[in-house]
Amino acid sequence: MTVRTLLRTVSLLLLGVWLGAAIFFSAAVAPNVFAVLRGAELPNAATLAGSVVTRLLAIINKGGFEIGLFLFVISFFMTRGQKAMRRIAEMLSLAIMAIMTAIGHWVVAARLATLRAAMQLPIDQIAPTDARRIEFDSLHRYSVAMLGVAIVAALIAFVLIASRKSAPPASAGRLRAQD
Repeated sequence: MTVRTLLRTVSLLLLGVWLGAAIFFSAAVAPNVFAVLRGAELPNAATLAGSVVTRLLAIINKGGFEIGLFLFVISFFMTRGQKAMRRIAEMLSLAIMAIMTAIGHWVVAARLATLRAAMQLPIDQIAPTDARRIEFDSLHRYSVAMLGVAIVAALIAFVLIASRKSAPPASAGRLRAQD
């Protein structure tokens, strides 16, 4: 196995694991945590669910940033000699993945935590017309959208990496020269 093949395999594995976790989190974990806790009719169900989801989202976002950045660097070296548009598309999608997850974690989630602390009450008890609640809901939509963009970018990167042509083996060049 060549270094290029190993790096391509590691890249696909990392992207696949992150994509699986991010999609599972978005489609199954977050909605079900809210549904179960609201179904228990707890007075602060959304606050409790939000606390669980926030912790898990931090893992998804930090992982997405680290994996995106790591693969961006690998891609820089691995795509040399590829068509310019393909190289740009792969690197851009990895950059978008890293940027969206970084902003989602270090900007949006941090602002949401500040708002939660400023409310001093569970989110369930804050009026929907309260300026802090309006800002919280808006930031939550941004957070969901950013993770969605990161997932799409990672899917694009996955497809591009999976279909990346590897360099022909050194022996193939020698065989053709002998023909």
